[in-house]
Amino acid sequence: VEPEDLVHHILKDMHDTKKKKTRVILRMLPVSGTCKAFMEDMKKYTETFFEPWFKAPKKGTFQIVYKARNNSHMSREEVIKELAGIVGSLNPENKVDLNNPQYTIVVEIIKSVCCLSVVRDYILFRKYNLQEVVKSKDDAQPNPSGLREEPNSKAVKPETTEEEKSSDEVKQDNN
Repeated sequence: VEPEDLVHHILKDMHDTKKKKTRVILRMLPVSGTCKAFMEDMKKYTETFFEPWFKAPKKGTFQIVYKARNNSHMSREEVIKELAGIVGSLNPENKVDLNNPQYTIVVEIIKSVCCLSVVRDYILFRKYNLQEVVKSKDDAQPNPSGLREEPNSKAVKPETTEEEKSSDEVKQDNN
């Protein structure tokens, strides 16, 4: 089983049912291939790695997501530029789309190892964050003002707690 297909299936199921099926997993990022985190090794590896998705006659829109941990010798801009150039060389009809891409190339560099994957629906599945995928659109919009609506009432009153009451109000409540 391909890791990206397995993770996509899990996220699609959670997105469709809106049921939280895990308590401790926050994000699932499949890793389909690894290489050394040096530009020459990455170029050589990705030329063949990207072929199933981007080589002519296949084409698509893509974005590149880059994250490096414990690594200071790789430049984010340089890696993105080189990988985008490789995708463009496989088929000139491949286009960058940062808002709604068909594919997202995930590049995770951890020390001297580069983990690569090409995933679908990265934006729809909220960066493959399992906790965010199950939230509905209503849950994603928290009430920023701290106001609540009283039952059977059209007026909106601010919520108050014991700490927010003045000392006179607390004395009146105690009496």
